[in-house]
Amino acid sequence: MNVDGVLLTATAAEFAAKRHVNQRRKGAQAEPYVNHLAEVAALLAGATKGQDAALVAAGYSHDTLEDTPTEYEELLSIFGEDVAILVGAVTDDKSLPKAERKRLQIEHAAKAIPRAKLLKLADKTSNLRSLAASPPTDWDNGRAFEYIDWAEQVVAGCRGVNADLDTLFDAAAAEARGAISSRT
Repeated sequence: MNVDGVLLTATAAEFAAKRHVNQRRKGAQAEPYVNHLAEVAALLAGATKGQDAALVAAGYSHDTLEDTPTEYEELLSIFGEDVAILVGAVTDDKSLPKAERKRLQIEHAAKAIPRAKLLKLADKTSNLRSLAASPPTDWDNGRAFEYIDWAEQVVAGCRGVNADLDTLFDAAAAEARGAISSRT
């Protein structure tokens, strides 16, 4: 990654940390939400061997449109069209009912551009790792297994863009299933 790429990803990390400063993961550990964003960015950096700074920046920023007051135009002005398009491609329309948003994620994942598929795959991998390590306290096993099943449906449309990320997702899904199965 060149100097411009390093600056872009560092700016994205700082931006995301500030935007998500008071947010926590849903799990029992309630870890800072930025940990998820950093993990997604790291997965993308590894998948691209550090050669796609805009995608890594999108990994840091991928939930800003959905979960913060950030507007698309703001992302565009700070990070440029490439990052803004990637973030927009993986952003749910929160005005829709949850079931519809989940259905659309499955549908849109299969039609997404390859780099947006990588972003979605990294996001779901991180989410399943979190589910295995620290499941939400208000989720019973049935709800946890439903989430894993749904994540696998979303990722089915993303497979084939990066074999390493496919493998990491499969390992995260297996780990989540095992962790949920062993809960009492």
